[in-house]
Amino acid sequence: MCHFSVFLQALILLGICLGTNFSFVFSMVCLAEEEAVSRPAHGIPGLQEQLDALSDPSQCLYSPEKNPTREELEALAEAKPVTVTIPKGTYHFYCERGLVQEHFVSNHDQDNPKSVGISFQNLKNVTFDGSGSTFVFHGKMLPIVLKNCANCTLKNFKIDFADPAICQVKVLENTSEGLTIELASEVEYEVKDGRLFFSGTQWHYSPGTGIAFEEKTRRLVFTTSDVHVNLANVKELRPRVFFCPNWKNEKLVPGTCVALRPWHRPACGIFVFHDLNTTLENIQIHYAEGMGVLAQMSENIHLNGLSVCLRGENNTRYFTTQADATHFSGCKGLILSENALYESMMDDAINVHGTYLKVVKRVSDTTLLGQYSHPQTYGFHWGTVGDEVQFIRSNTMEHFDSVNRVTAIKAVDQPTEHGAKVFEITFEKPVPEEISEAGTFGIENLTWTPEVIFRKNIIRNNRARGALFSTPKRTVVEENLFDHTSGTAILLCGDCNGWFETGACRDVVIRKNTFVNALTNMFQFTNGVISIYPEIPNLKDQRKYFHGGKPDSILIEENVFKTFDHPILYAKSIDGLTFRKNVIEKNADYPEFHWNQKTFLFERAANVKIEENESSFPLTIEKR
Repeated sequence: MCHFSVFLQALILLGICLGTNFSFVFSMVCLAEEEAVSRPAHGIPGLQEQLDALSDPSQCLYSPEKNPTREELEALAEAKPVTVTIPKGTYHFYCERGLVQEHFVSNHDQDNPKSVGISFQNLKNVTFDGSGSTFVFHGKMLPIVLKNCANCTLKNFKIDFADPAICQVKVLENTSEGLTIELASEVEYEVKDGRLFFSGTQWHYSPGTGIAFEEKTRRLVFTTSDVHVNLANVKELRPRVFFCPNWKNEKLVPGTCVALRPWHRPACGIFVFHDLNTTLENIQIHYAEGMGVLAQMSENIHLNGLSVCLRGENNTRYFTTQADATHFSGCKGLILSENALYESMMDDAINVHGTYLKVVKRVSDTTLLGQYSHPQTYGFHWGTVGDEVQFIRSNTMEHFDSVNRVTAIKAVDQPTEHGAKVFEITFEKPVPEEISEAGTFGIENLTWTPEVIFRKNIIRNNRARGALFSTPKRTVVEENLFDHTSGTAILLCGDCNGWFETGACRDVVIRKNTFVNALTNMFQFTNGVISIYPEIPNLKDQRKYFHGGKPDSILIEENVFKTFDHPILYAKSIDGLTFRKNVIEKNADYPEFHWNQKTFLFERAANVKIEENESSFPLTIEKR
């Protein structure tokens, strides 16, 4: 007898014993049976149990007190490798059946607990092979957690969601009276008090913004940026087709597909935390309600063919992730990202940075209170005893000359670093006298900064920017194709006032890349195809330079720029910038529109060299 039949008989017997109306019990059982038959089973049979059996709860790689010891590293090298392989298939995961876990994920909404699909924790020398399977998630879920693991590889699978919170519509008609739109088949909707709402598992909203894509090319529509949306007073002409009198935009021609989006970031696709020597290989992420991959406080990460991409040329969706494709916060060692396709996401392909703690109290000459100061970044380990740090003036983004070391660190507002915003940090040497809560100062962890290699990737048709780097370690960006990134293709930033993302770039090589028609739209930091753009509230009083510090600190060479407009390179507060042996080709694919009509625009730039370049139009330079 099948398990469900036994369950049915038990329920009927229970109803009789309790005097419950039999027809009610029977109807509930029938509904349960219908649901059990109509939707696939949850998860991958036996997988989580197998992973838990391999877990070593005593393993602790990183904490405020320690890094991996020599003995631990030797033991890891000697541990037997294990490969866990699943049969190829399509596996479904439901939010109400997920693992309930609490995770504070950098640059995301800190809503806990989270429903987790697959949890890889406390493992060593484990390879997980998905055999080309597709994992489909239902509701608000964090699909995969890789935490406190050493020498682990995840490979050969796809991540997707059944009902993404980005809702797609197609413009059928555009008149002076308003837009007529058709909803994508996967979008659930209702009209309430004349306003169009969309809904899915655990979400319901009426969007106010969206991103517009050309129907055939899937590129962002020229000069539309974040499209204002008004879905009030709509009229349903026929099922899934609406006239929207309050939504008017002459640039949205018939055929335009608009991805309507909320701004929430509840979870990433893959969360990497406190891991050593991680490889993510041949993985495709088709949607996540935050970043595709978010890695924090981890060492040595290799992305090889990890793509954030559409499901294929015939995919009806025009969007992928709600935010960045990949994001690295407070990591160290080497980040190597190669052989990937990043397309159609709502933010950057890659962002690498640390986090400034804002100084909120001077406790003594050697002790400060530092605070995570952005609402989407807090709650996790910031530093370890022995880490090297430096201090910065937030207003002018000038570093203090000397570095210091952490001798003690503890959370103040929580029992441990988990969930904490404020840390008491004691340093090896006295802190400069002017640093206190009376001014605006930040603390940067120099130890948790990575070397980066970003190569042989394709970045195309996405919102905002292509690649962001904020690390003092060597960064090499080479042999990539930046194809219609819509905003700046490469940004070197640094901000101790808003996102509090460290830090200064000292050694960057950008070479042998091809840039095709960047800057078709305006977003933040979009002053040139390549923008060196730290956030400096008081630039006029700055005496030092933020980026660089030696000749050729930022070297841009042997690239090809194919552009319809003028601005190629913008740089602010840089000492040591070289732009040489590049080819600039002008086209007429779009009309010129950018406010910056200089090829090179510099603000507080020293030791700049522009030499041996080829261009199809005269190059212009302005220094401010």
